[in-house]
Amino acid sequence: MCLLSMCCIQFGAALSSSAIATYGPAGATWLRLSFAAVVLAIIVRPKVMRYSRAQWLGALTLGTVSALMTLSFFSAIERIPLGLAVAIDFLGPLLVATLGFGLSRQLAWPLIAAIGVLLLAYDGEGWVGNLSGILFACGAGTGWACYILLTKKVGSVFSGFEGLSMSLIIAAIVATPFGFASVVPHLTGYGFIEMAGLALLVPLLPYALEMVALRRMPTSSFGILMSLEPAIGAVAGFVILTQPLTPSQMFGTGLVVAASIGATVFAARA
Repeated sequence: MCLLSMCCIQFGAALSSSAIATYGPAGATWLRLSFAAVVLAIIVRPKVMRYSRAQWLGALTLGTVSALMTLSFFSAIERIPLGLAVAIDFLGPLLVATLGFGLSRQLAWPLIAAIGVLLLAYDGEGWVGNLSGILFACGAGTGWACYILLTKKVGSVFSGFEGLSMSLIIAAIVATPFGFASVVPHLTGYGFIEMAGLALLVPLLPYALEMVALRRMPTSSFGILMSLEPAIGAVAGFVILTQPLTPSQMFGTGLVVAASIGATVFAARA
């Protein structure tokens, strides 16, 4: 489930480049979240009037984080290569994994991953991307760390996919002020169908798979199992967006992946 989720996210992000160029990061975010929210609400039919205060609070928090995380990530890949954006983004769940195992003093793995990110940011001729893109990727990484923790909590207080459905509805509402105005003048029939299909790749299918996975494993283990995310992002960037990596950038990607694997092994022995 984790591997399928990662492939959906990274290839879905790569395929979104044209949508981001047309509607902007905020518009693409709003369209995806809105389509996903409508589809899942029709399937799940959440019992809105029966939820407790704790359930509403969990859904509101997760929905807000999901909207801001997606907006930040799309803003990042508009400005910097996908592989670099994913590697920076991945520092969030890596930190969750490290601290989740009680290794607050063992921050060597995030440090190794950070070195890998620096290698990814340099292509042999100069620094790739720009500061705003890197900051957006850092914001997405922070959001991803919060998302992992919140998804497990929301999944435990709702039955089935009701929590996911409510959080997506809220995420779409949160994204509306940012993206609605940029979508209306440009949306066509083809664009409508395209965004509906992309919404299945990101966020509907990955979010559903991740919620199921997080019900069955600790958040720290989930963060570690996402260790292939930077490598998949680099492959998606190369195959779909023609963003090749230099040998040093490939090595940097390897360091990020190795940091996750190393954290797993260390935690198992601790």
